Amino acid sequence: MDADAEQWGVHRITTPAQTAIDIAAIADHTQAVVVLDQVLWARRPGGPLATIEELRMLAARRSSSRGRAKIRHALDEATALSDSVRESQSRVLLKRLGFPEPVLQREFTLLDGSTAQTDFYFPEYDHVGEFDGVGKYLDPALLRGRTPADALIEEKDRGDALARIVSRVSRWRTPHLRRPRELYDILVADGLPSRLPPPPRSLQLPR
Repeated sequence: MDADAEQWGVHRITTPAQTAIDIAAIADHTQAVVVLDQVLWARRPGGPLATIEELRMLAARRSSSRGRAKIRHALDEATALSDSVRESQSRVLLKRLGFPEPVLQREFTLLDGSTAQTDFYFPEYDHVGEFDGVGKYLDPALLRGRTPADALIEEKDRGDALARIVSRVSRWRTPHLRRPRELYDILVADGLPSRLPPPPRSLQLPR
């Protein structure tokens, strides 16, 4: 069967959904979930590029069996709630490291009446997990006229406010996604249990 395609200028190209399924068939699991999450992303300006139903339909219609199990596995973990590539990578790694399944994008009302939306929330332990990307401190589009120092202070105040209403708040950055033992140690030290033993310190993951 022909792949789903659309016109782009003088070219015929595969649709975002078709492209994501094709990538998921050959990529490693984390990369596949990242791509699927990005296609499904609910808060994308203009809306998601595809629905999970559309992706599953394309997966079922594949004439080739190559990568079929990989696609199913990735689709089972894909979500429309992941707001960044690093959040997707974090979610896959958290599962691999044996931590409980989190609630995504849980919103909290802070003591001053404002709200804070969190990346990960582990309700059994009243524990918030946050991927702390540096873009919010450096990207002019995200700074929205603030200085990096202003953004850093604002983020610190937000973290402090969250810590007053939940039991624990854990934060990690990109290097911890490449060195899983460090992420494991951060979360366990902060009181979040894992059902698995720690990975070796020598384990390094690709960027």
